[in-house]
Amino acid sequence: MDVWGSRRFRVRGVMAIAGAAALVMGLGACGIAGNDNDPQSVVDHFAGLLDKKDAAGAAQLTSYPNGAEDTLKQMFGSLNGGKPDYRVVQYIPLDKSTANFNMKATWNFGPGKEWDYDLHGTVRKLAIGWRISWDPTVVIPQLDASRTVKLVRTEATPSPKVNDSSGALLMSEQTINAIKVDPAQTTDLVGTTNRLADVISVVAPLITGPSLMQQLSTSQGKPVDAVRLRADDFAVLESKLTSIPGVVVDKQPTLITSDRRIWSPLLDAYKKVWQENRDAHAGWGIQVFGPDGAMVTQLAGQQGPPGPDIAGTLDNKLQRAAEDAVVSVGTAASIVAIQPSTGAIVAAAQNNQASEQGNPAFTNAYPVGGMSELFKAVEAQEKGKQPQEITAVSDVAQGAAQLGVGIGFKVDGLDETTGHLPIGGRGVEAVHQGSTDPITASPLGMAIAAATIARGSVAPPMIEIGRPGTTDADLKPLDPAVVDRLRRLLTDGVGSDELTTVRHYAGVIAYDGIAGSAGWLIANMGDLAFAIHIDDVDSGDATARMAARLLRSLATPDQ
Repeated sequence: MDVWGSRRFRVRGVMAIAGAAALVMGLGACGIAGNDNDPQSVVDHFAGLLDKKDAAGAAQLTSYPNGAEDTLKQMFGSLNGGKPDYRVVQYIPLDKSTANFNMKATWNFGPGKEWDYDLHGTVRKLAIGWRISWDPTVVIPQLDASRTVKLVRTEATPSPKVNDSSGALLMSEQTINAIKVDPAQTTDLVGTTNRLADVISVVAPLITGPSLMQQLSTSQGKPVDAVRLRADDFAVLESKLTSIPGVVVDKQPTLITSDRRIWSPLLDAYKKVWQENRDAHAGWGIQVFGPDGAMVTQLAGQQGPPGPDIAGTLDNKLQRAAEDAVVSVGTAASIVAIQPSTGAIVAAAQNNQASEQGNPAFTNAYPVGGMSELFKAVEAQEKGKQPQEITAVSDVAQGAAQLGVGIGFKVDGLDETTGHLPIGGRGVEAVHQGSTDPITASPLGMAIAAATIARGSVAPPMIEIGRPGTTDADLKPLDPAVVDRLRRLLTDGVGSDELTTVRHYAGVIAYDGIAGSAGWLIANMGDLAFAIHIDDVDSGDATARMAARLLRSLATPDQ
């Protein structure tokens, strides 16, 4: 846009006509449009520089350049995602030293996010030439030198909830109290950290005064987090905490479980799904803030209704049983459980040792070891051979893929792998270059395999009811003869000496295997399939003992 002399304007009355005539004479005299001696050109130039977000240039055309530049820089910075369009719609000369003008402004922040408003201003002849009489309202309504304007995201209320498989509340947004130590607010840092550690010992016994001092030693004088407390815990400790110099409380809305006994790698996935839900239903607003940071008013924006609650697949009781099982060993262990009829992931647990590796229940792929016999059985039945005749790694890998191991799925919110295979094909996750293990599987992958044996076909995993994962792979039902052979393997497997502890539970069939020093087990019981992986097993029946612990906890009446 040509910012000089390109703006449309309308003049009214005798003074407007006289001003237009004078403008024509002026243009004829000087031969150009737009200079300090032409008030209308100054107004047009000002509008054009606003379109370019040129704070310094526009400010120089005002009566108070320093103040105007500060305001314009703040405005352009806080509305950075928007594209402005300021248009002069009326210019009204009043006398030889004063004129009024009207502008219409439009800010576009993307599809469906447009803000239109009207502005009024005055241009006066000063000793240095014609200048816009500076007032922040000449660019933004209700703005002044002490206020700021911002484009903000607005959230639909109430926030969606995450429910479990029964429809009961699993997670909701609650206020969490982040307890911090601010070294700038105490003269006795050692005393502060020791007192704080003593107060919170009832909820966080591992946090000590020295450990807090260690955090502070690397914080470069900034506050450090000590502990995050739920509202009920904070209510009990509040008076003691707030009496300690240097202890500050930061209240933070956070999505947390309603039952503090639930801890699962699935919770991180639900947080992502919840955030996606919030993002999809977020609104926007142009808000003016006072010098104290409090919102004064909202000038524009739109906020629609909140999104629906999230129907999670996690089974509360089964999840607690899985948690009880994984903490029964002292090495890294993970459990993933799936409902074969739907592919719903109904439980996922890993102990502290496993969590140090990240999220192994879903993202770590381990050597399959003896579990490859299941994959060989698939190909043996397909080819009319005995399992021991299946020796080619590619054949074993094809058997694994038919059970869902090594198949790439996209499950909203869940970072996962089912394993890696040394074969190509659509939707297959290839083995990593340089890997010494040709076939690997994650606990999720082996749980899918167990579910496939129970169902007779691969059910894409899901963590939300009605939203199964997707894949590029062509998933075909297993041949009934293959399914029969695999189920016989699990039925015979539960009769082995290593699985004695599992045989006590009616309807359970299982298969276990060793991979180096690690142990695997998969099991089916009705419409439940699960997989167990343990690092550094202490005996051949370690996975069976964990499976029995899970089943025993599941059979125990809910507390």
